[in-house]
Amino acid sequence: MLLRMSDNSGIHIHRPIGAAGAAVFSSPHSGRVYPRQMLARARIDAQTLRRSEDAFVDELFAAAPGFGAPLLRTDAPRAWVDLNRGLDELDPALIDGVRAAGLNPRLAAGLGVIPRVVAEGVAIYAGKITLAEANARLDRHWRPYHDALEGLLHDARARLGVAVLIDCHSMPSDALRNAPHVRGRRPEIVLGDRFGVSCAPWLMRLAEQRFDDAGFRVIRNTPFAGGYITQRYGRPSQGIHALQIEIDRALYLDEQRLEKSGNFDLVQAALRPVIAALAGAAQSADALAAE
Repeated sequence: MLLRMSDNSGIHIHRPIGAAGAAVFSSPHSGRVYPRQMLARARIDAQTLRRSEDAFVDELFAAAPGFGAPLLRTDAPRAWVDLNRGLDELDPALIDGVRAAGLNPRLAAGLGVIPRVVAEGVAIYAGKITLAEANARLDRHWRPYHDALEGLLHDARARLGVAVLIDCHSMPSDALRNAPHVRGRRPEIVLGDRFGVSCAPWLMRLAEQRFDDAGFRVIRNTPFAGGYITQRYGRPSQGIHALQIEIDRALYLDEQRLEKSGNFDLVQAALRPVIAALAGAAQSADALAAE
């Protein structure tokens, strides 16, 4: 069942079919509804704007509710507001009235909570935006998303004593150019737990094994160890475990045209047993016993 949080936020929760487990799936970068005012002001075309999307990741993980796990997603595109950044990551080079506050490599690269650039460092706007406009985006999209995510996780922990956040992303194939090889080839899946901080070892082992069983080449934490969402919500000592998944876009996407490739359905099907295992992870006595 789909529950829309509000008419304005564009936040969607796909509720579990049947009894809910402890897992929550999040897709913060798959939004693809571009506001009219953004398209009018951008110095680049709509196709270039879309380079920042984790295109169709929400569809790749659409099976989660069928295995008892809610799937949270948004209409808002990453180029408009980045839900995997902190509220304080405001870019003084983009937002009028914001002062620089220390060294932040993401802000320096133009990748704050209100992005200044899309992929490959292409500038979105010709000038600056106002702080009021930036705050309006955060109020409309960022806060409702994180309110929903926090609520889902706290609900799971209240019911079962544990919550498992699976944060779902995709990465450009070029990002894996220098990644360590797996079985002589580049990896296809990067699992991030912030080097063991954001989730218990049993969850990382379970995810790694299930992806491997499904035929994917998997590595940990390189080149992506987990972003703001993983860092903020991953509190194993408090019963909330967070794991980030990055999927090579070349597996399922025509990266130039940003359209599903002929392999999309195959990849989606290959992910189903992985999703099922992760959705039921915290309910497995064997997994918890391996802690």
